[in-house]
Amino acid sequence: MNLILLSPDDLLADNRACIKNPRQLAHIKQVHGAALGDKLKVGLINGNMGSGLITELRDDAISLEIDLHQPAPPPLPLTLVLGLPRPKMMRRILQTIATLGVKQLHLIHSYRVEKSYWQTPFLDEQSIREQLILGLEQGCDTQLPQVHLHKRFKPFVEDELPTIVAGSRALVAHPYTPTACPCQIDYSLTLAVGPEGGFIPYEIDLLEKCGFETVHLGERIMRVETAVPYLLGRLF
Repeated sequence: MNLILLSPDDLLADNRACIKNPRQLAHIKQVHGAALGDKLKVGLINGNMGSGLITELRDDAISLEIDLHQPAPPPLPLTLVLGLPRPKMMRRILQTIATLGVKQLHLIHSYRVEKSYWQTPFLDEQSIREQLILGLEQGCDTQLPQVHLHKRFKPFVEDELPTIVAGSRALVAHPYTPTACPCQIDYSLTLAVGPEGGFIPYEIDLLEKCGFETVHLGERIMRVETAVPYLLGRLF
């Protein structure tokens, strides 16, 4: 936890806060080894970052005098469209995209996504939020990504995706194409990544009709949890 994220409920005033979250309390005391008078790096969810001076240290709460003057780091100019991954992978991917600065994530159904994946409790709003916060704390960011769920592939691609990709370049990661993924881009991008096994030809065809270009990552076939951070590192 490189940043202590405060929720609006933690605020007592513009310059005072009280942390009662058991996970954060344990981390501050056990990992930071914080003591009265120490300063912590803190931020307000969807707000600024800054410092927090510990003014009271109790078993069940930590009081802070806060100074939030630093804006959050800029987001990636990216919208990520991702085939719904396996539930056990979901938490790691949510943390990863939050850490790396993705602010728009569309989780979609496709042929190789098992329908049972949509029943996982990891897709509950609170569960998603918890994983995003863990990612933000790691990456020192305060701006929560927006996560959108789409359970039908074709209606999403034909009816919603054209508006999403408007004004950006659109790429889809696909191992069976001669075009290599670009590097170090400086423009807005919509990136589509399939589930384990990738998109089927029919889905690639629909994405291409929507303006997507297929690109490959080299000879190696990667798991989704590896491909996503690899792509973002290569692109940005």
